[in-house]
Amino acid sequence: QVQLVESGGGLVQAGGSLRLSCAASGRAFSSNAMGWFRQAPGKEREFVAAISWTGSSTYHADSVKGRFTISRDNAKNTVYLQMNSLKPEDTAVYYCAARKAIYSHYANRPIDYEYWGQGTQVTVSS
Repeated sequence: QVQLVESGGGLVQAGGSLRLSCAASGRAFSSNAMGWFRQAPGKEREFVAAISWTGSSTYHADSVKGRFTISRDNAKNTVYLQMNSLKPEDTAVYYCAARKAIYSHYANRPIDYEYWGQGTQVTVSS
């Protein structure tokens, strides 16, 4: 089992920045590819970014490419999502997720992920 807890969400003006964190506990975190998803009211959960278990490879959705960056620190059992140039359409609950150990990070469907955090709200005002 892997337990995930997100933090860092909040209210920010358009054009601003936030950094989300996801702290993992439980089984060996460094063997799990990790991802971020988001879900706006009335919409399906949407892939944002993923990172390999070593941190050497990342994968971002086109909608956030060039603005958001996923990273991880395996020594701290933490994954981050740096969000810059935020837009009102980025408003959503952001979720951290983990794949099963040693699975590839090239996965953009919620069903591909085994473990989920409780989410953190990000609100971008215009």
